[in-house]
Amino acid sequence: METQTNVKWFTLLLSGIAGYCDTATFIAGNGTFSAHVTGNFIIFAAQAVLGADPTAWVKLITFPVFIIAVISGGWLAAKTGKQYILLLIEGILLVLAGAAAFWLATDESGRYFVVMLTVFALALQNTFGRLFPKETHGPTTMMTGNVTQASLDLGNLLFKGFKTDRLSLESIKRQLVLVGGFLAGCLLGGLLAKWIGLQAVIVPGLTLTVFYFIRKGRRLS
Repeated sequence: METQTNVKWFTLLLSGIAGYCDTATFIAGNGTFSAHVTGNFIIFAAQAVLGADPTAWVKLITFPVFIIAVISGGWLAAKTGKQYILLLIEGILLVLAGAAAFWLATDESGRYFVVMLTVFALALQNTFGRLFPKETHGPTTMMTGNVTQASLDLGNLLFKGFKTDRLSLESIKRQLVLVGGFLAGCLLGGLLAKWIGLQAVIVPGLTLTVFYFIRKGRRLS
């Protein structure tokens, strides 16, 4: 039971961080997604077709950045054998991105640098989720699959009954943790990004870094 509870709160933390950063960079980083980078295809295409932003092509840079980060994260996890090291580096990178935003986010090129650093950090979270899927209730950075699963579970419960289909009931609870955490992160990230700009990404960075050392301390005690 304790392990299940830990997984639940860990899932909530990571999905919240992903939603937070995705919204923060979208609001304060020229409409760029940092966690769900495939969304940048749509933003790029829309801006290119409408001619709304001559720098729309910069959003495509998120893809090589993401790929390089995933390759690096996969290599590091295999080399060290420490899965949570990816999250420590993610936290540190988000702290650095937030700190850099104080000096660099005053112009467009500086903002994009901070955004790309955030993309690199969130790519490590994507890597962690892919390599160690049992550590969370599901993907913490992309909600489409989770909403799909929750919808299937809800359908099963409606047709089979809440008391008879226990597996679907437990599954939908897990999906609600993922989606709820992501939504809460989106709202918080949006509010802080509107208030202080890209500096807001320092908050999840500090949170994740502190979490890593608390967890490490508990394992050593």
